[in-house]
Amino acid sequence: MNEIKKIFITGCGGMLGSGLYPFLKEQGYDILATDIDLNEPWLSYLDVRNFEEARKLVIKFKPSIILHLAALTSLEYCEEHLKESFDTNYNGTVNMAKLAKEFDIPLVYISTAGVFDGKKESYTEKDIPNPINVYGKTKFYGEIAVENILKKYFIFRPGWMIGGGKKDHKFVSYIVNQAKSGIREFNVVNDKFGTPTYVRDFAKNLDKVINTKNYGKYHMVCEGKANRVEIAKFILDTLGIKGYKINEVESKFFEKQFPVPRPRSEILINANLKEKNINLMRNWKEALKDYLLTDFIKKQNDFQN
Repeated sequence: MNEIKKIFITGCGGMLGSGLYPFLKEQGYDILATDIDLNEPWLSYLDVRNFEEARKLVIKFKPSIILHLAALTSLEYCEEHLKESFDTNYNGTVNMAKLAKEFDIPLVYISTAGVFDGKKESYTEKDIPNPINVYGKTKFYGEIAVENILKKYFIFRPGWMIGGGKKDHKFVSYIVNQAKSGIREFNVVNDKFGTPTYVRDFAKNLDKVINTKNYGKYHMVCEGKANRVEIAKFILDTLGIKGYKINEVESKFFEKQFPVPRPRSEILINANLKEKNINLMRNWKEALKDYLLTDFIKKQNDFQN
């Protein structure tokens, strides 16, 4: 029987929360989901930078565990708003770690593949982070804070997040929305590599891990690796788009739109999950097909060739 009954979630109104919340509800957990942006009826307001307000909610709800998702995730925004980024991503994490320690409950901290500089081909949990932008630094410093403050913690590093449906503002929705609008020629970067991470698979594996005593740091990404071109082709083929053309470009092609440096490789290996035999992550193609069929094709079957 699971010891965890009540889950307190921060930053649950975003892309990852849209996958975690419904899955965890289906598992029968009592959940207090919070966010600074109340974009769902089931969300309660919390700014994680406000320690006292967070503490009041924790005292009232009495959670078994804290899932800390809240963060500023736009690389460009973080680079331009240094203080706000550290206040949210680092100080907010310190606040939640202090609360977890005070009330002697585990903390789940969601980090990122962006803590690495991308100079290696792939990374396991044993590799030493070296972030190359403000966002990566705030998340890495958050990891350090969690490890220094707590003994009972789970740090999860996802890769290129896929999922979220209407809250998907990343690469998959970018390609899908272009295809939906009738575009058949796409400019896609070919010099960035990573591991897609489907939010529903992530939620399933997270649920498995947090109900163990195996505290620590985990890479939790779909199996396999890809660059953006491979992913774009898979999306268009799955959508049934005919006669499309992909122009392979380097990252500098989008330099004005995305000026912040990004690691060449964000490929993660789920070494710790595999070592403990708790790796439930599917191959990224299987997961991406599932996402497209669930959130786009059946609901938005209007791709015209």
